[in-house]
Amino acid sequence: MDKIKPIGELAEIAERIRKSGRTIALCHGVFDLIHFGHLRHIELARKEADVLIITVTADQFVNKGPGRPIFPETMRAQMLGAIEVVDFVGINYATSAESAISAIRPDVYVKGSDYENAEDDLTGKIGLERETVERHGGRLVFTKDLSFSSSSLINRFVDIYDPPLREFLERLRETDGLRRISALIDRIKNYRVAFVGDAIIDEYHYVTPIGKSPKENVIATLAADREVFAGGVFAAANHLSSFCRDIEVCGALGALDNYGALVAGALRPNVKYHGVEIPGRPTTRKLRYVQPGYMRKLFEVYFMDDSPLPAAENGKLKAAVKRACRDADLVVVTDFGHGLMDDEMVRTVCDNSRFLAVNAQSNSANLGFNLITKYPRADFVCIDAPEARLAMADRYSDISAVIKDGLAKRIECDKIIVTHGAFGCYTYNPRSDVVHIPAFTKTVVDTVGAGDAFFSVAAPFVAAGGEMDVVGFLGNAAGAIKVGIVGHRASIERTPLLKFATALLK
Repeated sequence: MDKIKPIGELAEIAERIRKSGRTIALCHGVFDLIHFGHLRHIELARKEADVLIITVTADQFVNKGPGRPIFPETMRAQMLGAIEVVDFVGINYATSAESAISAIRPDVYVKGSDYENAEDDLTGKIGLERETVERHGGRLVFTKDLSFSSSSLINRFVDIYDPPLREFLERLRETDGLRRISALIDRIKNYRVAFVGDAIIDEYHYVTPIGKSPKENVIATLAADREVFAGGVFAAANHLSSFCRDIEVCGALGALDNYGALVAGALRPNVKYHGVEIPGRPTTRKLRYVQPGYMRKLFEVYFMDDSPLPAAENGKLKAAVKRACRDADLVVVTDFGHGLMDDEMVRTVCDNSRFLAVNAQSNSANLGFNLITKYPRADFVCIDAPEARLAMADRYSDISAVIKDGLAKRIECDKIIVTHGAFGCYTYNPRSDVVHIPAFTKTVVDTVGAGDAFFSVAAPFVAAGGEMDVVGFLGNAAGAIKVGIVGHRASIERTPLLKFATALLK
């Protein structure tokens, strides 16, 4: 325990070491399962300098799939501190090592041989780490010895997944799933994608309950903070920004409470918005009162006018949607049922899309009135289990039957995914029938937007001809990552998703 120090204190220690004329080597990683390869790497690193410091990635920044890290950050730090040749250990509360490198300024930064070829580095960070080390006068060294993968060892010998998930992952490994995933991700990189859907502003007011009012039957709360996000179609489009080359969004903002500046600042550089402004209406805003810490939502207020769009603005938007659909490799419709996707707009996307992916959402404002069956055709449909049951007016049948005997016969669409929360998802196409893919995580911070993340990420992979087991896997992975994100603070990114998949399938 005496070896474990905060990064700031390690910086002070490193400065004293340099002034004494001694040299410093730094290693960085997750070190979730210490194995012989780690020990050899650490021993070789110690030979590079007089003092060896190791920094470990904090739990919240480990992106290696469900159940990871197996050991919490303090325990991983203690395990490393117990190794004799290690002088100091720190926990790095950042997504990558650059901040720790800048603080400690090692003479030698030591990485394993699996990072030597920058093209094989899924994180894409080794180049930045090299630049940071060299900027402070250090050098990057790769150890060459026995190498093992912690993820492979964990997947093979540590029983951290439920049997259904373990069996599915094993089937995917046996059918070369990781190679198929990598090829599929590469296949969509030049796609042009058009998003059509409702603009939504998601606002969180963080409040702490302080007790019941003595005079009325209400709970009083103490205001703490607030966050405002560009949600709806904007958040959905951002999820694809690191996967596809060009993304265009077609939607409508209200002239009252426009939020145009917020939207412009939230969209990624390759996501362009082309929409109309509706006079006399607010932009749809969903205000949630949230208890921080546990992220419990206490109350929700909608600010919106979801009646059909005025004829003039609807005509302008329909023309823009028609052009965007014809120019796109893929059209993604995020229909939240707030007035944008009327019968004419549905016909426009159906008639002009090369490949059409549709999600029609049921929520408290439109329950029973925004069913997927309003779309006569689609190339890919993704909805959740309650939405599927509502559309088929089938409350009790097995969900597989609802999909195969209901949705597949009602809509002209042969590729369907029904998400089912903690139960994972069900994929369907006529060749492989209905396949259940278990959920990847039981750790949920915030469910807002998780289904949209699943749908957005899955859509281009279906358009690219991906097999449904792989598409369902990637959608589940996107959903698992998204439920760990508060609101829309961050989007699904290509590299973390691939890293997540690699850790599961090694």
